[in-house]
Amino acid sequence: MKNFHKISGSGRSAINTREKINNKYHRILEAAVKVFAEQGFFQSTVSQIAREAGVADGTIYLYFKNKEDILVQFFSYKARQVFARFREEVDGADTAVDKLRNLIHRHLQEFQNDRNMAMVYRAETHQNSRLVEEQIKEMSKMYLDIVSEIVEQGQGEGVIRRDLYLGLVKRFILGAVDEVINTWLHAGSNYDLVTMADPLVDLFMRGIGHNDARDF
Repeated sequence: MKNFHKISGSGRSAINTREKINNKYHRILEAAVKVFAEQGFFQSTVSQIAREAGVADGTIYLYFKNKEDILVQFFSYKARQVFARFREEVDGADTAVDKLRNLIHRHLQEFQNDRNMAMVYRAETHQNSRLVEEQIKEMSKMYLDIVSEIVEQGQGEGVIRRDLYLGLVKRFILGAVDEVINTWLHAGSNYDLVTMADPLVDLFMRGIGHNDARDF
């Protein structure tokens, strides 16, 4: 006879409480980034965030110290979430070109899916925000590390030139993708950002690929 472990009433209550806390935490984060995107960080207030999240002002302080803390935690949370997806996409491909294609596609998809995040990220990176300086540095490092892996694999496969300075190649790729996203935002996000993935990969490979290995 099989043994089934029942969750006690108090256990279910604890789980439900944790879920409610977790849901409210994320609801406040999403509300905050919407307010930051619309108003700008410095013009935003805790009251506006609370109103957008549908909670009392005081509830915000049960989860965050202040609006600066909300911004820092949002960047940390999004970094973990987005880079887990980047890694999954890259690991799901075999060749370096396919890994690069998957990475760029997912990068553009993430920002298209969350325009508020894209706007806040652009604002904070362009303003050289000291509030999230460490988070932005860590995000850049994580991204560049993934690109390094792809480039090194491509060199091993003979599809990427070995005479290139790796640091320059990494920043060329990250900078180009960022600029495509910025252009999309400036244009009012009125076209499908993800359609730029293949042209970007084509551009990258024609620049860094071997002349005899550019049929991709």
